Amino acid sequence: MNYDKKAIARHKKHQGKITVQSLFPLKNKEDLSIAYTPGVAAVCLLVAKNKKNARTHTMKGRMVAVVSDGSAILGLGNLGPESALPVMEGKCALFQHFGGVDAFPIVLDTQNVEEIIATVKAIAPSFGGINLEDISAPRCFEIEERLKNELDIPVFHDDQHGTAIVVLAGFLNALRVVKKDMRTVRIVIAGAGAAGVAVYRILLTAGAMPRNIVMLDSKGILSTSRKELVGYKKEIAGKTNREGRSGGVGEAVIGADAFIGISSANILTPLMVETMADAPVVFAMANPNPEIAYEVAKKTKIAVLGTGRSDYPNQINNVLAFPGVFRGALDAGASTITEKMKYAAAQAIAKLISKKELHARYIIPKPFDTRVAKAVAKAVRQAYK
Repeated sequence: MNYDKKAIARHKKHQGKITVQSLFPLKNKEDLSIAYTPGVAAVCLLVAKNKKNARTHTMKGRMVAVVSDGSAILGLGNLGPESALPVMEGKCALFQHFGGVDAFPIVLDTQNVEEIIATVKAIAPSFGGINLEDISAPRCFEIEERLKNELDIPVFHDDQHGTAIVVLAGFLNALRVVKKDMRTVRIVIAGAGAAGVAVYRILLTAGAMPRNIVMLDSKGILSTSRKELVGYKKEIAGKTNREGRSGGVGEAVIGADAFIGISSANILTPLMVETMADAPVVFAMANPNPEIAYEVAKKTKIAVLGTGRSDYPNQINNVLAFPGVFRGALDAGASTITEKMKYAAAQAIAKLISKKELHARYIIPKPFDTRVAKAVAKAVRQAYK
């Protein structure tokens, strides 16, 4: 099926994907007086008396802003705010469909860190949460951290944490399939951008040992021998790669139990897979073309394979996380989303696959599994207490 042509045609037909509808009937004078003037003045005064009432008497308590500067759109790169809008609209549609969370897309005509932070802070009173999207690393780290510290509503960069939550959920079940222990497995993470770093951090929360992890960026293995590394890459290099390996993917995967790819297409070859440990787990999540093609991977010794694609088994898809995460955070009246909440979300997703159902081609629920958002929301809500 040619999804490109179908997507363009449908977007043109509907002029986008989302709309705004009134929750109040507007059929007569009485309706107008309740929805607008004079009745609305009483609501304004109620909120003025206590700003917390905005959560219960306005859209704030159920509305998330989906914010992007268009600097890292999907796998397409820096295309600017207008080009980011179709993705942000789509994200809003997914929020509503899967989590019952209302969301509104906001694309910013600036890629300046200070301007982005100031703008999001300025619009924050309208929203119960901020979902940052498609903002390039390393700026995304500072933007998220600053906003988390300076706002009293949850701020969540989905490219980082949504990806990490779903990767961990699938990885927990994959390890059960191959009967390996998180504390001892050797893991290669290809991709040291926003998603790769978040995956690294959540794996540590789950018990993985940093000395057993090797991470790569576009120039190769993160190692203390690479003197040009700065910031978070330098920090990670100092804690990982216990053997001091250098080189590329081929050198990194020798003896590895798992490969988690959030990078680019076709960087993992069958010959490289043969050098990995027995029964390796491979999550090849580059889109639209994974780090190793599904048809190629099936012919190797890979025991459990996951991708980011919906046309293959074990789709590692953020939609399993973010609707439920925000549903739970909004229901809890949370002011932040903690590491504990993210870990709880991953565990909730993983536990939906029963021991009887679990096998190499079914380690994670499918996107349309209606249990997921409810389970994640409950876990996040309880973890916030």
